[in-house]
Amino acid sequence: MFTLHRWWNRYRFQTLLVGVALGSAVLIRQTNGALLFEVYHLVAGVFRPNPVQENLLSNAQLQELQLRLTELEQQNQRLRDLVGFQSQSKQEGLLASIIGRSADHWWQQVTLGRGSNDGVQIGSVVTAPGGLVGRITHVTPTTSRVLLLSDPTSRVGVLLSRSRSMGYIRGQASNRAVLEFFEKGPDVRKGDVVVSSALSQLFPAGLPVGRVESVNLNKSPAPEAIIELSAPISSLEWVVIQPPRLSVQPEENSDQPQDAGQKAEPQL
Repeated sequence: MFTLHRWWNRYRFQTLLVGVALGSAVLIRQTNGALLFEVYHLVAGVFRPNPVQENLLSNAQLQELQLRLTELEQQNQRLRDLVGFQSQSKQEGLLASIIGRSADHWWQQVTLGRGSNDGVQIGSVVTAPGGLVGRITHVTPTTSRVLLLSDPTSRVGVLLSRSRSMGYIRGQASNRAVLEFFEKGPDVRKGDVVVSSALSQLFPAGLPVGRVESVNLNKSPAPEAIIELSAPISSLEWVVIQPPRLSVQPEENSDQPQDAGQKAEPQL
């Protein structure tokens, strides 16, 4: 009896483990492993994602892919529009994306991702689908800055396609500009098309600028009209850079009258 008691004290843990193992084996065999499967399912469930959460994640990923596809399609369409515009204009040009635009100078200037390394020069003309956008006033090796038509300091010589009445427009920090006529009694109507003047020293003739929205023939010192700009200046993403008509200095934003009795052609 003493020998059995000593053996039990020495091997009881091993005996209990063997008994538990044998009992578990018998139980698993009798239940075809159902108990083990339930235990595994219970333990694994702690680490398994919640079905609702998993569904939300899947939907979010799908929505992200759809949004990315939509954005790529929109960018592709804008590029096709620019290529088509460039082909229709029959003028050589360089596509450039807008990489910088300050909220404080939204209507004054934009920065393009093209510079002197791409052949961009000060004075280069900038257009977009819709018409004239502005002119390059500053160039670095990799970027360039555009003075927009909507900048209040800009001046562009223009004429009316229908009557050929001439004048110049000045920006109003919006998608509207003021057209001041050279003559006292211009032939102007609401809806008249406004294009760049053939006398302009900085812009090619005939570039679309906008349409006449309203007219004030009694304005002093010269009759005026409000022009709605045709290029979507507030939402530009891509533009076309065309070679400058003349070699000009960066600070030359507009011409001043040559003398008190004669007005020179205003320029951007």
